[in-house]
Amino acid sequence: MKIRRKNVRKKQKVLWKLFLSTLYLSAFTFGGGYVIVTLMKDKFVDKYHWIEENEMLDLIAIAQSAPGAIAVNGAIVVGYKLAGLAGVLTAIFGTVLPPFLIISVISVFYQMFRDNFIIRELLDGMQAGVGAVIASVVWDMAAGITKKKEWTSIVIMAAAFIASYVMEVPVVYIVLICIAMGVIRTVLSGRGKRKK
Repeated sequence: MKIRRKNVRKKQKVLWKLFLSTLYLSAFTFGGGYVIVTLMKDKFVDKYHWIEENEMLDLIAIAQSAPGAIAVNGAIVVGYKLAGLAGVLTAIFGTVLPPFLIISVISVFYQMFRDNFIIRELLDGMQAGVGAVIASVVWDMAAGITKKKEWTSIVIMAAAFIASYVMEVPVVYIVLICIAMGVIRTVLSGRGKRKK
């Protein structure tokens, strides 16, 4: 009985930390879902050590390939990994609450915000900051792949960049091709392990 209570308290503590973390990340992240990736890594990998770095990259890949907002998808996969369905619901609520409240306030005062010179300049300044944060996300994720020196992953990453930036291939096709390549690599590595 004591062990069960201890487990319940531990799960409640994780859920509370998860809620506060996703609430904080969602409230103070400007510029879309890609900005939140680095902050999620800092919080869940570096600070709380709930998730390994490789696992976090896999979870973010799942979140990016699923339809919907990446912030919510990321919260769903991290929440599920940490606490199952309760973690999913907690993470979603923590992630959705700040934008819901902020958009509700802005909608009431929209006319005033739209015509305000200071707010307009503030938003322009935030765009520059968002670009820097997205560059930081790309740098961190690429560094994680290149440190392992998995040449296949490095070649795929470079080819995806060239296809998107230079050849202007739609991102949807690149994502679908990378998903297919990931499935093929997983199947082949599974067969190789079975033979051993």
